[in-house]
Amino acid sequence: MLSVNGDADAAVEARIQIGWNEFRQLAPLLTIDNISLIMTGRLYSSCVRSRVLHGSETWPIRKENELALQLTKMRMVRWMRDVKVKDRVPSKELGDRLGIDNISRYYSSTTAKQIAMLWASIVKRSEYWVKKCMEYEVEGSRPRVRPKRTRNKVVQKTVKYDLTWRML
Repeated sequence: MLSVNGDADAAVEARIQIGWNEFRQLAPLLTIDNISLIMTGRLYSSCVRSRVLHGSETWPIRKENELALQLTKMRMVRWMRDVKVKDRVPSKELGDRLGIDNISRYYSSTTAKQIAMLWASIVKRSEYWVKKCMEYEVEGSRPRVRPKRTRNKVVQKTVKYDLTWRML
C-alpha cells in the first residue's frame, strides 16, 4: 500500500496497528511471569513481529518508518515486562533478555535483501501490466529536491548490476 508520493507511511502505520491488535489479543500470555523470557520472546517474534513485518520487503523504507517500527517494538517489550521508562532499564537490555532482535537489523541483513531480490525477480517475470507499473514514469517536471528511492533503484544498488539481475 504505497501512497501517491511513493512512500510507505500508510502501510507502516497499518501494519503497526495490526501488530498492536495482535499484541492485545496475546497480552494475557505475553505478560505472564511464569513463562520464561525466551519463550515470551519467541511468542512475540512469531506472532506479533511477523504480523508487523508482513510485506515489508516491498516497502521503500525510510528512517522515519524504521523509527516508528522500533518505537512500537520497544513499547510492546516494556509492556510485556511491566517496565516503565522511569525505571531506567535500557531497551536493548530488555530485548536481549527476551531474545528479540532489533528491527533495523532485519532491514540491513542479507536475508531481507534476499527476500527483496526474490520479490523483484518474481515481479520481473510476472505479467505485462505488473512490469508496466514498475517501469512507469510520471509525466511532468521533477521537483528540485532529491528524488525518492524506487524499488528498482534499491534492488539495483543491492545487486550492483549483477549479471544474474540482467538475465532475469
